[in-house]
Amino acid sequence: MSPTSTDRITLTGSQHRELTRMTRAGRTEQRLVTRAQIVLAAAAGESNAQIARRLRICEDTVRTWRHRWCAAPGVASLADAKRSGRRPKFTAVQVARVKAMACTPPRDTGLPLSRWSCPELADQAITDGICGSISPATIRRWLSEDALKPWPYQSWIVITDPDFAVKAQRVLDLYDRTWDGTPLGAGDYVISADEKTSIQARCRCHPTLPAGKARQIRVNHDYHRRGAVAYLAAYDVHRGKVFGRCENTTGIAAFTNLLAQVMTREPYASADRVFWIVDNGSSHRGQAAIDRLAEQYPNAIMVHTPVHASWLNQIEIYFSIVQRKVLSPNDFTDIDAVSDRLSAFENRYNQTAQPFKWKFTTTDLTELLARLDNHKPEPNHDPAQPRAA
Repeated sequence: MSPTSTDRITLTGSQHRELTRMTRAGRTEQRLVTRAQIVLAAAAGESNAQIARRLRICEDTVRTWRHRWCAAPGVASLADAKRSGRRPKFTAVQVARVKAMACTPPRDTGLPLSRWSCPELADQAITDGICGSISPATIRRWLSEDALKPWPYQSWIVITDPDFAVKAQRVLDLYDRTWDGTPLGAGDYVISADEKTSIQARCRCHPTLPAGKARQIRVNHDYHRRGAVAYLAAYDVHRGKVFGRCENTTGIAAFTNLLAQVMTREPYASADRVFWIVDNGSSHRGQAAIDRLAEQYPNAIMVHTPVHASWLNQIEIYFSIVQRKVLSPNDFTDIDAVSDRLSAFENRYNQTAQPFKWKFTTTDLTELLARLDNHKPEPNHDPAQPRAA
């Protein structure tokens, strides 16, 4: 039966509303909008010729979509019919083999490469006889179907601290103002502290050029080293305030100076308890550091993050801000200029300081530990152990 204007269309209320919505929605494809308009007009009693003239389309187009709706009333009938199209050049097996190769380290295939690229995958697919010829663009398209990217990489670390879960939970509890299952009182404070080591003063051989129209800041590559300083900082987790100082070097003496800077001022000097969250750096590592702190300041309690878990220490967030906003690009005449800018930024930061919105919770910790349990070291693989932090 050929489609004609005698194909009468009667719409239900829901069909009329859905078609009207399609014609008004800004994201609906234009071809679907036109088809919905055809059906609505036909239901209103317009002839094919009238609809074609008003919508400025071919009358055969009106007949086609009127007939398709009558044959199967519903919005689904307005979609394009399936087309056979050109036969695929590559089989599903070939595609699967290339994707499997992308997930295999190149060294396992005998290639002196650390990571794959699309051109190298294409060359290897031809070498291995997977296909006669193939372009890197095709490889990239296949990989994107499964979000495969074998060229970037991320570093991760095996948990070696046997008390990782307990230590991490203790830190997270303090962020949530809890200690040993009891809420912290109004006279309790939580401090996150660490050192940012070896901040160099690099005096550029030529002046740094400011940004201009269609031009980024330009920093001369050559520089003279004018010394380096260490920046020690303590961050009040629940008040958002930062207390920092510059020292010529790190160590127990430098960290002791930071402790004195904070613990001799209010409200910390008369606080009930001041919890100091630190990593496992040499200046505050182990029981000896805990005992030193307790002896100097009886109301202070040192809490260590797990080994290799400095990311649990909120002061690292502040150090990231300092690196981005204060120290980069590095162009200082001497270490005094570094110290002055760090001090000025600290004062500016404290004027509008707000606590960080810490989002890593106990639930996240449980999920992290479960994921890390799935990472097993390779047999006979002895990775170099980084220093504790």
